[in-house]
Amino acid sequence: MTSSSKRKEEVHVVNGGLKQSTWSKAISCKAVWDEKDEFLDVVYWFRQIIAVVLGVIWGVAPLKGFLGIAIFCVINAGVLYLYFSSFQQVDEEEYGGTWELTKEGFMTSFALFLVVWIIFYTALHYD
Repeated sequence: MTSSSKRKEEVHVVNGGLKQSTWSKAISCKAVWDEKDEFLDVVYWFRQIIAVVLGVIWGVAPLKGFLGIAIFCVINAGVLYLYFSSFQQVDEEEYGGTWELTKEGFMTSFALFLVVWIIFYTALHYD
């Protein structure tokens, strides 16, 4: 069994034997993150989910240009900042500082956002 498959099957024990998965920890306030990479994976995937949702919204409501890109960047960075600083209350310095957490997976989510936005906008509003 490889280390990556072990990591996927890994569960965490809390409160006298209750098992808690990574995603249940992700939606729990002030969760304890034993592994640094586990929390960074959650930040990365939350960012991808935000990119898809905003791409669909921007494509359906025919938003165009720099305004759409700027609003995406503000929402994407802002929501993730609030998530790790207020909801999870992690020590940012443990992960390389606030800037490192804020930019974790940003460019891939930006590319995904652009693809989804272009596909939906073209499908619904282009003649």
